[in-house]
Amino acid sequence: MTTLQNGHQKKPLDIIIVGGGLVGSLEALLLAKRGHRVRLYEYREDIRRTPHVRGRSINLSLSVRGRKALQSVGLEQHMIRDHGIPMVGRYIHKFDGSTYVIPYDARTNQCIYSVGRNYLNSLLLKESEKYGNVEKYFNHKLINADLQKGSLTFLKTQNKETVDVNADLIIGADGAYSAVRKAMMKQPLFDYSQKYIEHGYMELCIPPGEDGEFQMPSTYLHIWPRGNFMLIALPNQDRTWTVTLFMPFAMFNEINTDEKVLAFFGKYFADAIPLIGKKKLVEDFLGGSALPLVSVKCRPYNVKDKALLIGDAAHAVVPFYGQGMNSGFEDCTILDELFQKHNDDIAKILAEFSDTRWKDVFAISDLAMYNYIEMRDLVTRPSYLLRKSIDDFLFWLIPDLWVPLYNSVSFTNMPYSECVRNRQWQNKIFQIIIIFVGLWTFGGILYLSVR
Repeated sequence: MTTLQNGHQKKPLDIIIVGGGLVGSLEALLLAKRGHRVRLYEYREDIRRTPHVRGRSINLSLSVRGRKALQSVGLEQHMIRDHGIPMVGRYIHKFDGSTYVIPYDARTNQCIYSVGRNYLNSLLLKESEKYGNVEKYFNHKLINADLQKGSLTFLKTQNKETVDVNADLIIGADGAYSAVRKAMMKQPLFDYSQKYIEHGYMELCIPPGEDGEFQMPSTYLHIWPRGNFMLIALPNQDRTWTVTLFMPFAMFNEINTDEKVLAFFGKYFADAIPLIGKKKLVEDFLGGSALPLVSVKCRPYNVKDKALLIGDAAHAVVPFYGQGMNSGFEDCTILDELFQKHNDDIAKILAEFSDTRWKDVFAISDLAMYNYIEMRDLVTRPSYLLRKSIDDFLFWLIPDLWVPLYNSVSFTNMPYSECVRNRQWQNKIFQIIIIFVGLWTFGGILYLSVR
């Protein structure tokens, strides 16, 4: 018998987590803190011993929801103080080379943080070594699952041996192409949909300057919005920038020679060429390939009291709101709160998580799709800048009543679905104001015309 975090004495649960990425390794820590036995299985090698693989995002944005989850395992301050790079707003690069800044939070100057994916994942895995009740198994590929019985079969990729395991609870945290979710799709009444957008992405890199420092102001997310496509850049600890081009696949396919690469960037991103370097730009662009972006929605997230999906396995989102990692970490926070609320009663925990969480993650999925349009197009329009100014003014004037959409998503723990409802209410107020101003203007013109 073990005294658990909630103060009760009971037999620890035997839990298997499939997926040792960011969400899986964080969930392992939270469960270990509660005294449960945790076995973490990962298809890849230990990320701490492998170099970065091109095509998987190097850095991510950490906001309030993710920080709350890291705080619960004692890692928040380390990430934001010793590793994360604060980004206080969007730094917009116009066609003509001029720039301007759109702050995220002009009222309180809150920021998001650029953090390294590999660094954070390695840190979470290292932290789990403090717990004797966490076992980690790398190079294990899930090949069969009987979720009703809580049994899994893994293939050891190094020697092709198979391993059969059983657990009280199976948690699938194995990403957008989840093997656990694939097994769950065999269950009756399981709803699933996925959507690939017509745009892909390619990662490039801006190296440090000759002085070894950043070549651009480092406390911003840099964006080159170009209507139907865009370039963005996030700062890294080594003074490089991770540059990502989001663009329709058809356009990527047309750019297939040195000359076409330089002509394209010269036309649309001329100020980025000297930052990247012509030779490096051509080599990286032609040496890489555009990768797809997928959005996944499904429900329910559980199979009775035996299995649960979290993170991208449950709700993969496109990256345009910077909430993929944050929403996955919030899953872990909510699950931890439910373990406390229901005294480790798995049936109640899984049922409540599944019944309530889907509304919020569906909401952030839709918001992420919308934000791509905002980032690549709307940020350059006077109407957007006017609305942003009014939002910021009202937030300053009545902060408890008027919270702009981006602020509610990134700087609060307000449920995502409530953020959407809040925005819809604000839009109605704006519509009423516009109608009132229009009628007042029309009345004024009519009055002057009959005088």
